[in-house]
Amino acid sequence: MGKDVKSILLVEDHVDTALALSRLLTLAGYRVASAEGVQAALRMCEAQRFDLLISDIGLPDGTGHDLMRELSHRYNAKGIVVSGFGMEQDLEKSRQAGFVEHLTKPISIESLQAAIERAMEQ
Repeated sequence: MGKDVKSILLVEDHVDTALALSRLLTLAGYRVASAEGVQAALRMCEAQRFDLLISDIGLPDGTGHDLMRELSHRYNAKGIVVSGFGMEQDLEKSRQAGFVEHLTKPISIESLQAAIERAMEQ
């Protein structure tokens, strides 16, 4: 990945999933901060800049789509959605919200890293 370590905001309300993804991303060389919901993520983004958002859609206090729209508007953020929903209309909703990638669970670290690399190039 080179010297330019990217910072990722991971928004996932399922604790085990968040922990596993955070560990995998850290081992892959990224700096990772985690939030369990929309409001926590927004507060974190006010305090720190992130290179990329990785978010689930279903969150306890809103949706990943709501979060992406807000972060795109405020910070021109880039994002990847990781969701259990993978129908064409789900992918379209993610694109409309501003996500550059939509991955359907279960995902592999290889597919996530490839999506991160594509997202960073945009």
